[in-house]
Parts: sequence; structure tokens; C-alpha cells
Amino acid sequence: MTERASHFSRCSCLMQGYLGTSFLLVLFVPWVCGAAEVAELPRLIVSEHAGAQPFGGFTVDEAEMQRIRAASSDATELLRSIPGVSRNGNGGVSGFPVIHGMADDRLHIQVDGMDSSAACPNHMNPPLSSMDPSQVDAVTVWTGVAPVSVGGDAIGGAIAVESNKPVFAAPGEQALFQGQVGGFYRGNENGRSGTLAATMAGEHLNMTYSGAMAQADDYHAGGDFKDFTATGRPGHSLGKDEVGSSAYESQNHLLGLAWQQGDQLFEARYGFQYIPFELYPNQRMDMVENKAHRINLHHHGGFDWGSMDLRLYHETIRHEMDFGDDKQYLYGTPPLVAPGMPMETRARNTGAKLTTTVTLSQHDLLRLGGAWQRYKLDDWWRPSPATLPPGVAVSTMAPDTFWNINNGRRDRRALFTEWERHLGAQWTTLLGGRWERVLMDAGPVHGYNDMMYGADAAAFNANGRARSDNNGDLSALLRYQMAENHSLLLGYGITSRSPNLYERYAWSTSSMAAVMNNFVGDGNGYVGNPDLKPERAHTLSVTYDWHTTDWAFQATPYYALVTDFIDARRLENPDMPSSADEFVLLQYDNQKARLYGLDLAGRMPLATIAGGTLGLEGLLNYTDGKNRQTGDNLYNIMPLNARFTLTHKTAHWDNALELELVQRKSKNDVSKVRNEMQTPGYGLVNLRLAYTRAQLRVDCGVINLLDKFYWLPTGGAYTGQGMTMSRNGIPWGIAVPGMGRSVYAGVTLTF
Repeated sequence: MTERASHFSRCSCLMQGYLGTSFLLVLFVPWVCGAAEVAELPRLIVSEHAGAQPFGGFTVDEAEMQRIRAASSDATELLRSIPGVSRNGNGGVSGFPVIHGMADDRLHIQVDGMDSSAACPNHMNPPLSSMDPSQVDAVTVWTGVAPVSVGGDAIGGAIAVESNKPVFAAPGEQALFQGQVGGFYRGNENGRSGTLAATMAGEHLNMTYSGAMAQADDYHAGGDFKDFTATGRPGHSLGKDEVGSSAYESQNHLLGLAWQQGDQLFEARYGFQYIPFELYPNQRMDMVENKAHRINLHHHGGFDWGSMDLRLYHETIRHEMDFGDDKQYLYGTPPLVAPGMPMETRARNTGAKLTTTVTLSQHDLLRLGGAWQRYKLDDWWRPSPATLPPGVAVSTMAPDTFWNINNGRRDRRALFTEWERHLGAQWTTLLGGRWERVLMDAGPVHGYNDMMYGADAAAFNANGRARSDNNGDLSALLRYQMAENHSLLLGYGITSRSPNLYERYAWSTSSMAAVMNNFVGDGNGYVGNPDLKPERAHTLSVTYDWHTTDWAFQATPYYALVTDFIDARRLENPDMPSSADEFVLLQYDNQKARLYGLDLAGRMPLATIAGGTLGLEGLLNYTDGKNRQTGDNLYNIMPLNARFTLTHKTAHWDNALELELVQRKSKNDVSKVRNEMQTPGYGLVNLRLAYTRAQLRVDCGVINLLDKFYWLPTGGAYTGQGMTMSRNGIPWGIAVPGMGRSVYAGVTLTF
């Protein structure tokens, strides 16, 4: 039995005991769907955030999140309804959200108010992967200019994800006991997931638990996309339509305790994530274990003068990579055989945030606050083999430990102020300024041996590595309520982002080591640059919004100029210059960039039919990104894309027929420095149905109904099988394909 099969067997036993009842309910889904009348779909609602946070953000409604939970275990998918947002492919539960062509560390992402970063040279554990979609209660996205009170250390927008807020019994009422159990099945990848949540609460005390478990095999494309089946492991091969290294298994658990007294709320949350493995079709390595512990303390208090919000958090991540079942594990011939390439990462993330909101008058709010964060990272690769056999003097991965990042440190200090003013019924302004100081350093390094890695290590160690950046952000937003249903939002922002630890301190130019430092999934090798400057963006966006109860239209043009944009340049070997049809070696470099685009969204009623309402929804996104210094295109920009949804909704049914259209990515759209691959355009048809009655909800649907074969335009290069540790030991020119037809079903019972 392989290691992956052993993991699946163990997890299956756990899930049978944990959620056996909910999985039995799934058996009734085909009967329920087949016996019911054809019904209507729910409309997609993306509304401007009107809660306690500053304006300019957009949220996803609960009905839309319920639909996504049945179809995916990746929390990034919850953002698919927001105009201007897309997803870059990665692992099955670890996609990267993209806002207007900017992804990963260029976005400020908060999970329950906690600032977090991926702790991996391949960014396999990004912040949103720390929660299952079932654990997400609210999502707010700032796609244009984010207020300084929610941004910081980012240039591409902000995302705030929150788990379930604590609820309490009404004064004088008996204690509450409520919860939810769910089970889901996804056919293409043989995916199974289960969720459980329970709450006990009195008038003042709340105790909550939520948990989710998910697992899946490799998924299959809509047709053959390669002409080989070998994986490099004797006796193990993959079908020509099977997307290697796309299987996963994950667990997420969250325990909360809250106390409420009057206007004072105190919360303590403990989160635990365990991922036994998650394989990556666009990375040369796979995650073979990831453990994360998170403690989050929160106090929100209301006072006569306003409110105060204080948060303290601590997070530890232990992450290990190696080659999964679909990649070659043993290298060389006796007497020297290298068993895999074990790579380990340990991160500690500690922080505090304070925001005070002062009511100056009935028209004016003043926000003052600060943040402190200490982030430490160690990244080391154990020798392989652990000891050299007798008579063997040299190995490319021995006899020493390879220190990729040694005692890396990235600390942030921030102060901000923000003034929100309401000028009558029509005008609202928001002006803010933020100052951040980012301190970075790393210890001396060494490679597996001095013969192959000594020169690079000596050069890195000889130079001073401490860096300090003073970054300033400004945001100005103006909203004009032209009429009851018409509004205009203008935003201008100056934002900054300092490089991450890998961009500055990944030091080896060895091809094998460099390809292991890659968090964009293009198959190339990357080398850090200690002299990188912080990115600085000037962003202008305008949003026109018109809506009634049934009709809506929204348009957002935007434009951004980025100085010191962290792009890449080739590291050429004069004796062996790279070509346009191979994986290459790159170094991070400051250059200039420009991005602009347009987001359109709308909905309209069509008719009243079959006891419900028939409607049409539409979404269109366009982004253009250029390197103004080299004339090249920016990498992984989503082509022009649109989604049209025919909806039909009754009292109990919420159904939709969806058409997705994506334009081709031609040679004029790809990043030439990275040898990014072109992808043809495509159209997909998706079907979803949901039935709700009392406490029971049943979801079923078909993704890619026509089993269309297509390439993911931002999925990266296919490195999912074979001898991936060698830069060009696997074929170049194969993109990661999308999933073929997949039928899914799920049942959720609320009690």
C-alpha cells in the first residue's frame, strides 16, 4: 500500500465515524433532484459592505457561499462572484485569489483579523487555505482602493474573511443549542468532505466548534493532454487524461469561546489544521504534511465616544515537502541512491492590532490604530541520503543540511489614521494615511556541500542582510449618491509592499535548488535579491452602481502604475543560453509595471414562470498588465472572461444554468521572460440545483456539463509527474488542464 493510499484509508475511517449520518443523506440526493420540478436559481448578490468596516468593500451573500461549499473545499472559490476577482490554480484547497491581476503577497489577506503569510518556498499554505468554506461566515473584498485601516503591506487590494460570529441567547431566554452537519461528494476526483458545527450559548457565554474534513484523488481532464504515462516510480503510471499530483487530504478545526456583557465582547479562538498531504500539479514538490496551530484573542468594546477593537494572535506552522506518489522519488544508481528530497519549514507569526473609532460628530468618524507583527521563518532541507555510503565522497544533496532560509525575520510596525465624513445625504469622503516600518534579516546559510554550493553561500554570507523599509500609504475615497439607486465611488490610493523573505533571501543559483523556490507555478527556478526595493503603486478606480430590487448594473474601470514592481530577469549561462521552449532560471528584479482594466456586473428579471422568477446575471472582467521597463507582459494575467447565468428561483428551489467564456491567451499576452505558455479560449456550461425545506438543504450539480477539454490560463505549467527535481527533466510546454465533467451532491442539515 502506498503512503497516499494509507492516508486515504486512515481518513476514511475517521470520516465514517465523524460524519456517517450525513453521508447516508447524500444517497437521497439523486432521488430528490429527480423527483422535483425544474425550478429557478438564486440570484447572485454582491452588495456594498454596510457594516462597521469602512465603505468601498463588497461582500458575498450567504446563499452564494452555500452554493460554493457543495462544489469545492477551497475557500478561494467563495470569491468567484466578486467582479475583478479570479483564481490562480495551486493545490486542491490552496488556490490563490487574484484581484485585477495581482495575487498572493500583493493582496492584504486577513483571516479573523489575523495577518498571515504562506510559510513555504512554493507558497503551498496561503492564508485562505487555513479555513474550509463551511467555516467562513463573511467575506469582504476591496478590489479598488482599500482604506488604510484594512490594508497595509500590499498593493493589490484587500480580503477579509471571518468565521462564524458568536451568538447569544436573548435576555431571560433559555440557553441555545444549535448546529449543522453536512456531507458532500464530487465525482470527477472521487472527492469526499464532511462538516460539523455546534454552538451552546447563554445570555453571556458562547461555546462553538466547527470542523471539516476533505479528501480527493487526482482529477481528470476532459480528454488526453499528454502522450506519456510514466511517473518515474516503478509500477506506477497515470492515464493520459489524469492530472498528476492533484490529490489532497485536509482537516480544519476551530474552537471558540466568547463572553458578552453589555457592549463588551471578548473572544478566544483556537484553530488547528492538519493536512497529511496535498499534491501540486504546477509545483515540483508536494506537501507531505502541514500542521498549523492558531490562537486568536479579540476584544470589541462600545463606549459613549465610539468603539475599540483589539486583537492578539499567535500562529505556528510546521510544513514538510517531498515528492508525492506521482513524482520520481528515488534518484541515482547504487551505491548512491537519493530517497526523495525532504524539505521542512517552521514559521512563527505573532501580532497585535488596535483600532479605535471616535465619533467626532453626527457627520464625522475618526479611526486611529496601529499594528505590530513579528514573523520568523526557518527553511531547511535535510541531506538525501542521510549518510553517504562507503567509498562515495560527493552527492548533490549531501552530506550537510541545505539552509534555504536560516533564522529569517520579517517584522512590521504600523500606525494609521482615517477620517470618514458624511456631507449631507449625497456625499461621503474617506481620507487616510498609514506608515509602516518593515525590518527584515536572515542568518548565514550553507548548501548540501561546499563543492556545488560553497561559492553562492559565501557570497550571500559575506554581505550584510539586514534591511529596513519605511513605507507610506494614502487612500482617498469619495462616494456620491446621485439618486436613491445611483451612486458613484471614486478612489485614489498610494500603497506599498516590501518583498517577502524568499524574494530577498533565496540565495542559490544552482538549478536544482532554484526550481524549488517558486510560488507562481511556472516551472522555472527563482533566485532572491537582497537589494530589492519595496513596490509602490498609484491606483485610480471608479465604480458606478445602479440597482433596484430586481435590476442592477455595476461598472468599475481602474488603472495602476507600480514603481519598483518585483518582476524577474533571466540568469543566463554564457555557455548555455536558454531558449523559448524550456524552463529557465530567473532572479527577482525591480522594474516598472502598469495595469488597467474594466469590471462589469449586472442582473435583470426575465419572467415569472413555473411558480418562480426567471432571471439573468452577468459578469465580465478584463485586465491588461505590462512591464513598462522591458515591454513584456506581466505573468499570469487572466484573459478577458465572462460568465452568464440563467437563474430560476421558487420558494424552495434555487437553480442555475451557467455559461463561462474565456478568451485565448496568445503570444501577445504571455510573459516572455518566463516562457509562459499560450492557451486557447474556451466555453464551459455548469448546472446547479439546490432544494431547501425547513432545516434541510440538498445541493447537486454538474461542473463542465459538456466535458469540455481546456487549459487553465492561470494554472501554470504542468509539473505533476516525472523527474521534477531536474529543471528540464520533464517536458516543457504543457499547461495545467481544467477539470472534466464532474457531478457533485451534498446535504446540509441545520439543527
